[in-house]
Amino acid sequence: MALTDRFTDALEDELAREFLANGYIIRDVDDRTALDALRHEIVRLACEHLKCDLPDDDGAFLNGIHERVDVSGINALRLHVFNGLNAHAWCRPTYLALTRSVIDAVVGNELAMQNKVNLSIQMPNDETSTLAVHADVWSAETPFEVVEWTPLVDVYDTKAMYILRPEVNRTVRDRLGSLKDGGKDFDLFEAYRDEFHWVPVKYGQTLVFSPILLHGNVRNDTAESRWSLNCRLTGLFTPYASDEKCLGRFYMPVTPKVASRVGMNFRAPEAIDG
Repeated sequence: MALTDRFTDALEDELAREFLANGYIIRDVDDRTALDALRHEIVRLACEHLKCDLPDDDGAFLNGIHERVDVSGINALRLHVFNGLNAHAWCRPTYLALTRSVIDAVVGNELAMQNKVNLSIQMPNDETSTLAVHADVWSAETPFEVVEWTPLVDVYDTKAMYILRPEVNRTVRDRLGSLKDGGKDFDLFEAYRDEFHWVPVKYGQTLVFSPILLHGNVRNDTAESRWSLNCRLTGLFTPYASDEKCLGRFYMPVTPKVASRVGMNFRAPEAIDG
């Protein structure tokens, strides 16, 4: 083994530079076969709810779901698929495995993971499925986490989500702090409309982004429906921001190393404790 003066490798350094510059990273999933199988199960659960036959093309089925169900029925479909997917013991391990190489490099290899993998469906012209501009840390999630966001179809234009660039995002706190009402009636989307970046992501890729950045989505004005999964991951021993979204409730340990397991269970003898 050659001597080295570095604690990180070239891949970690590249990902760190990209994450700091953009606030996110997009990469091909580590296991495309696993993603295809996960998507197929989602299609199977959707067909189970709709009482229809399995399609020949999973992607075309998801893109065209608005041809089979209207806005009033989409949440019942989403909940059926969400509950069925999260009932599988393989759901979260498989989801993490999709982008494990990026997560390990950006977050670490001792991880806590959100206790459910979320599912979002946004049909064309559906005003009820928009997500107002927000930052996850404003909802008491830890700033040490990342969000793993995986589309089940190609997303682009208004079918995609938008993110505020890091250098602009840094202006938000001071801007809101100067307002008398603390920004309660301030229209963040309009204020930063020209600064938001709609992030195109192809099926087979995953977007990993910081919860500190403002993001959201607008009405889907494309002719296709959007399906996406998301889940949050953080370092096992990083600080948690609230009692509600803490380890054991919102986040669950998933990859503790054996030395950490031993250390967490260590109790000093009473004489040493004093």
